[in-house]
Amino acid sequence: MTALAFALLLTAALTGYLVNRKAALALRDGGQRLHSLGMFHGLYAALAVMVPAVVVAILWLVLQGPAINSLAMSGLPDGVLDGVDSGARQLILAEIKSIADGRIFGAPEDWKIAAAERMTNLRSISGWLMLASVAAISAAAMFLTRRSVAAAFRARQAVERIVMGLMVFCSLVAIFVTVGIVFSLVFESIRFFQMVPITEFLFGTRWEPQIPIRADQIAAEGAFGWLPVLLGTLVITVVAIVISVPVGLMSAIYLNEFASPRFRAVAKPVLEILAGIPTVVYGFFAILTVAPAIRAWGAALGIPVAPNTALAAGSVMAIMLIPFISSFADDALSAVPRSLRDGSMALGATRSETVLKVLFPAAIPGIVGGVLLAISRAIGETMIVVMAAGLIAKMTINPLDSVTTVTVQIVTLLIGDTEFDSPKTLAAFALGLMLFIVTLVINIIALRVVRKYRELYD
Repeated sequence: MTALAFALLLTAALTGYLVNRKAALALRDGGQRLHSLGMFHGLYAALAVMVPAVVVAILWLVLQGPAINSLAMSGLPDGVLDGVDSGARQLILAEIKSIADGRIFGAPEDWKIAAAERMTNLRSISGWLMLASVAAISAAAMFLTRRSVAAAFRARQAVERIVMGLMVFCSLVAIFVTVGIVFSLVFESIRFFQMVPITEFLFGTRWEPQIPIRADQIAAEGAFGWLPVLLGTLVITVVAIVISVPVGLMSAIYLNEFASPRFRAVAKPVLEILAGIPTVVYGFFAILTVAPAIRAWGAALGIPVAPNTALAAGSVMAIMLIPFISSFADDALSAVPRSLRDGSMALGATRSETVLKVLFPAAIPGIVGGVLLAISRAIGETMIVVMAAGLIAKMTINPLDSVTTVTVQIVTLLIGDTEFDSPKTLAAFALGLMLFIVTLVINIIALRVVRKYRELYD
């Protein structure tokens, strides 16, 4: 029903566009001078139809679930929910939903089957009501916008106001989402630091996020020092950046200055494909190809190598970052004014000297910004590290050893059934807050570097 409602909405918007545009063009052909082009009259109708109907449909979809659940639970027989806590109520609701969706396990009680049938009927009624609401709003909007077609109507300004309102709304959504993420991390981190001293978290050298199951279980008291986790993150990031930065910069310089147009037309899209490969595929490549190769080389040289190494994860992550750095560097080199390149060549400098002494220094803002953003991307990577690096936190900088990262520990702590009242689970929010702060600082540095040196070379 939702798909049908949105199909109806698109049809109504397209119809409104064509009808109003045709009416505006008819006025123009009749000798009247239009204030706005016929296209703007059509766009005004399409936006006036779509915006309010989409808002109503989204609000309907958001609110219908809780409303239907509440009506379904309120219609249960008397005495069924007496003495039942909130967790058991959720389990009963989940079973009723499962039956309503056609997934029946075992032999459920008759009252659950009746509740599932009632929920199915409520969903059907809600879908038809949403379809009728969208149709009514679309028809009313089409009628009102058709009456607004006139030679003096400022359709372009009306379209611009609607588009401006949409952009402001999207900006506010982005801001509020960011604020919500920050506040959720801060509030849960405060709860964690009420259980674990912040000094222990920031300066502790052991990370063993365990909690005792029994009162006399001393061995599972747990340790929440994040320095080993931070160190593992930095080791993998350094390995990735050391490999990806030279390769990415050299490939960008070659493609921008030395490669033929035909080779560039083929090589650049192929290089960009690396950016579209899912990270889980990189993880498979790391654990099935790169890690065994590193272990084989280590055995041949007599060097001990762990089954999961920071070198394997960092190397594969570097492959993922190469197109990222190469694209930033290529765009930065292309943005250098042609006059600098021509002036250097006119003074007798070779192409290599021009690249090293003129183009590269002038493109430093974009290159440094790309590298710093690649660092923040490497710090936040999860899937490759989960599959190739390991889960044990160690105070080591040996890339051949097994390490863990902040993102891996967050995933590990939040897997499965979790209770958000223990330090083990809340530690994930503290790690997330620190990761957010680290990446924010890196992005701020990147923006400052780009702005400072861009002003210098412009």
